[in-house]
Amino acid sequence: MNPYEKELKALKRAGRYRTREIVDNRLHDFASNDYLGLSHHKELHTLTCKQLAGYPLNNSKASMLVNGYHQIHKDFEDALCRANDFEAGIVLGSGFNANIALIESLVRRGDTLFMDELYHASGVLASQLHNIDVVFFKHNDMQALKRLLQNSNAKRKIVAVEGIYSMDGDLCDKEVFSLCDEAQALLIVDEAHSSGVVGEKLMGIFDYYGIEIKENYIKMGTLGKAYGSFGAFILSSQHISEYLLNRAKPIIYATSLSLYDTLLAHNALKYILSNSETLKKEIALRQTIVLEELGLHVKGLIVPIGIGDNKKVIEIKNKLLTCNYSVGAIRQPTVSSAIIRLIARLGESSESLRDVCRQLAGMI
Repeated sequence: MNPYEKELKALKRAGRYRTREIVDNRLHDFASNDYLGLSHHKELHTLTCKQLAGYPLNNSKASMLVNGYHQIHKDFEDALCRANDFEAGIVLGSGFNANIALIESLVRRGDTLFMDELYHASGVLASQLHNIDVVFFKHNDMQALKRLLQNSNAKRKIVAVEGIYSMDGDLCDKEVFSLCDEAQALLIVDEAHSSGVVGEKLMGIFDYYGIEIKENYIKMGTLGKAYGSFGAFILSSQHISEYLLNRAKPIIYATSLSLYDTLLAHNALKYILSNSETLKKEIALRQTIVLEELGLHVKGLIVPIGIGDNKKVIEIKNKLLTCNYSVGAIRQPTVSSAIIRLIARLGESSESLRDVCRQLAGMI
């Protein structure tokens, strides 16, 4: 019995069929979100293992509210708060779960959620879990958002944007902060792709724009990208943090973040802060190469190249594989029109980046 045979055949005909591929470590990786190359930083791994060996246990054992909240978690949360100027922090299992936690718990009856139309799928899913009043506004259209906020009679207004958008690679508009202040709205900023990539201290979009942290701001970041670990964090006011600990299901009912991943991310945070100037120079170099070879000006390390054809993006990806380069071939429904998504990550040399960009330029 194959109950989904027709659906799978339709996906294949449309060029949208997906499969898993075991990572080939011989390839030059321009596909992953390991922006700073810290997943390959063996010194951080060795240090983390040495530190963990000094503790009486290897894993967190339980949910955070039962018996699974350890000093390792608290130390990292405190360090994140100091680095980002927030009052309180919570670490949890993934960015996907963090968006579920925030949106499913914060938006109550009588509230309205205003979400950028390109917000991550996890946030969109969260808005559909129960009867949430959600309004999507045109991507980065601050005039549209302003009108919606001014005309809303919601008990609470909650706005959700991304720091750097995961597919387009563009930044959220700075005006979103002042609009939320004026409307007394909560602002959720998903910094999965901006934390560790932009800003004076490489702490993300708040840092990049020089935003003074206020009680209505909430920052979510992930640890599986620039931090080279796994998991996520939510930074907020003490009040919001207390509320999430009491209402957010992915925090209450899930086993707390593994101790190894937490320690590894904490060490990565220290590394980023102490090497920010060198890292910023390397990021700027890669942005310059992308501009010179592809004519694209990027603010982060995501390089989206519009192709518009599902079969062609796969052909381009496969051609580059024969040259030992791995890039992302992104199709619907992740994006509205197929793109090659190249990550100008620091884990690969600038020379390799220049070469793959030149080869791409000849294919598009």
